Amino acid sequence: MSASVPAELAAAGALDASREPSPPVGIALGTMQLGTRVPADRAYDILDAYLDLGGQWLDTANCYAFWLSDTGLGGQSETVIGDWLARRGARDKVLLSTKVGAEPTRPGGFPAHAEGLAPEVVRDRLRGSLQRLRTDRVDLYWAHMEDRSRPVPEVADTFADLVAQGLTSRIGLSNHPTWFAAAAKVHAESKGAAAFTALQLRESYLHHRPDVEVEGENHPHGMMTIGSKDFAARNGVDLWAYTPLLTGLYEHPDRPLPTAYDHPGTYARLEALRTWSRELGVRPSQLVIALLIAQEPSIRPIVGVSSVAQVRDAVEAARLSLPEEALRSLNAAG
Repeated sequence: MSASVPAELAAAGALDASREPSPPVGIALGTMQLGTRVPADRAYDILDAYLDLGGQWLDTANCYAFWLSDTGLGGQSETVIGDWLARRGARDKVLLSTKVGAEPTRPGGFPAHAEGLAPEVVRDRLRGSLQRLRTDRVDLYWAHMEDRSRPVPEVADTFADLVAQGLTSRIGLSNHPTWFAAAAKVHAESKGAAAFTALQLRESYLHHRPDVEVEGENHPHGMMTIGSKDFAARNGVDLWAYTPLLTGLYEHPDRPLPTAYDHPGTYARLEALRTWSRELGVRPSQLVIALLIAQEPSIRPIVGVSSVAQVRDAVEAARLSLPEEALRSLNAAG
């Protein structure tokens, strides 16, 4: 692999002459637990390691992590990232992705009392995120979850205006159905405005049964589907996958399968995954990361970690080149 500077960073003028840049990696660093379950000093080490290994994207949200916070409200992840950016002088060396829409309006209020996507809320919450992140712009701003009280054109216009103001370079939809993304695209094109260019949904190597609710999944349209993949491929939209490693399931075969994943296809896929993991000499979770990146269209896994060792494993996985035989076998299993 070439050790050239990533195009996205070069375009932003993010050249660091003090060190030889590492090759870019196809994962985003999930920072949900930084500042809560992962204390600040360990979070700084994790962020340092990710940057030094060639990491680009940091994925956070204004609501991270209200469910782990003593206050019942979020903002801890953005605050830790902002403090690290100031300490490291790293703003122009990374790409920031944050979200709006899921922060509770009062402790214990989620999901019935989430902030939503009203224009004034989106604008105000972005200002708060920028203050915590200690920056004047983000690189990708997401509508975190649906707000059915707001019409599609209004949501599309609200986020497009943020691009026009230079507060974000791009906009994305997280946990939204494909029909919403398609309608928003048509509206943006009709006005010549910035459109949503990324979808963030839940995806992994194992697939759930569509008739069974996924335990812990709060977003009814949060699962990646054939339809969302087709929409993304046909319209040049990036796909981001959260919970790609199913909270450690692949590394702990002794754990019981969640009900939604307990079906014959899962067992066939796990067998294929373990077979190829042994054949290639990599961990099952690393194989899952590499496989998602190798898909058509490619999927960017958001990998949450709690240690520097996990960062290294994830970056190593993102740089794996899988044999065609492995790709065919793994994709066909189950």
